[in-house]
Parts: sequence; C-alpha cells; structure tokens
Amino acid sequence: MFKNLRHYTDTLNYEVEKTARVMRILGMQLFEKLNIELLLDEYVALDTISCNEGICQRDLAKLIIKDRANTGRILNSLENKGLVTRFVDTKNNRLVRKMAITENGYKKLISINKKVESYIVETKRIVSEEEIEALYTSLKKVRERFEELIDFKI
Repeated sequence: MFKNLRHYTDTLNYEVEKTARVMRILGMQLFEKLNIELLLDEYVALDTISCNEGICQRDLAKLIIKDRANTGRILNSLENKGLVTRFVDTKNNRLVRKMAITENGYKKLISINKKVESYIVETKRIVSEEEIEALYTSLKKVRERFEELIDFKI
C-alpha cells in the first residue's frame, strides 16, 4: 500500500541534517576530550570573528547560523573571557556594535587549532582529502542555491 511513499529518512535533507548533527557531536566530544575551555559554539564564533574583523552581530549570526539572542549570549561569554571586544561603529549611516578578536583571543584560537589539528589529520584516514573536497564543493553549491530561496530572519 505504501510501497512508493518516500520517507523523510530517504531524503537529502535528512542525510545532510543527520551528518551535521553527527559532526557537531564529534566536535563537542573532541573539545571535551581535549579539555578545551571554550564551548564549540564559542570557538566557531571566535574563529569567524578572526576571519571577519569588525563584523556586526547580525552578520555574525548569519555566518554561524544562530539567532541574534544566542549570538549575543556567545559574544557576552567571549567578551567576559577577554577574547573579543565590542565597539560602536557606523554601518549604512547607523550606529552598530561591531566586534574584534583580542590578542588573547588570537592566542586561544591558535592554541585550540594546534590541539585539534592532529584529529583533523586523523579524519583523512577515514575519508580521503579528495572525497572531503568533492563533498565540500557539492554541499556549498547546494546550500548556495537553496539560500536563494529563503529569507533569513536573523
């Protein structure tokens, strides 16, 4: 009766979401195993800010795929730890709060990257560099096409 019914678990959406969750859990477990003092979300935000000096909270939220409230909490934590600083600037003739990574933030980022590096190398024994690159390219292309269809309300 339901032979031709396609289930959600047989869709691209499901595989991408499940893979993302597995990767997130692996990241969280790695941070715990290595006794990294930051949460994974804090690390992602810190790394993103390091690549986008002077970014505003709204743009950061879009890049790390968090709502503004969660992004604000992450930034408060990073600022309290002395890893980022926020300052007022103008964007489109409006005052906005932007952020920059501090010297301590860079040191922390470098330290974490060194700790994690050997585990990233280890993944290449599970999945080849060519497979990773092909998957990365395909996922980026698919994401960019779908992003054209949605309106982020961040």
